[in-house]
Amino acid sequence: MLDRLQSFFQSLTQSAPQQPAFAPDDPRIAVAALCLQVMEADGVVHQAERVKLRSLLREQYALDEEAVDALLAQSSVAESEAVDYYRFTSDLKRSLDESQRTQLVGILWDIVYADGARSEMEDHAIWRIADLLGVSGRDRVHERQEAEARAGLEGGDDAG
Repeated sequence: MLDRLQSFFQSLTQSAPQQPAFAPDDPRIAVAALCLQVMEADGVVHQAERVKLRSLLREQYALDEEAVDALLAQSSVAESEAVDYYRFTSDLKRSLDESQRTQLVGILWDIVYADGARSEMEDHAIWRIADLLGVSGRDRVHERQEAEARAGLEGGDDAG
């Protein structure tokens, strides 16, 4: 799983220098904002989800704690100003290839399963995000099943 996440995030930042301040159009802000929206979808943000997101950002973007704080702060502001997922998915759809968009959906499922369960609202959020990113239903379900396996959970129903 870490290899997959690492390759995804490295592909986003191969030429970008790491710094505590992020440009407003930095794709990492859109990725983190979508993660925040998925975390909040069920109305409860679990500590395990926060820890997973911070760890993911720190390790995969090679950021120190100060930079993670800055990225999350900027992403939180962007997320709170957004009226829907389109603001972030439209930028990411232009800047990511099909494989990267599918990997992003898998990462969102990893965030969902950080607390050991998924809710109907989280399903819906990822369905909408995947649809806006142009990720097929088949790939979305496959990524969900892979995330369940990575989290050590038994596969539930095959819907959604």
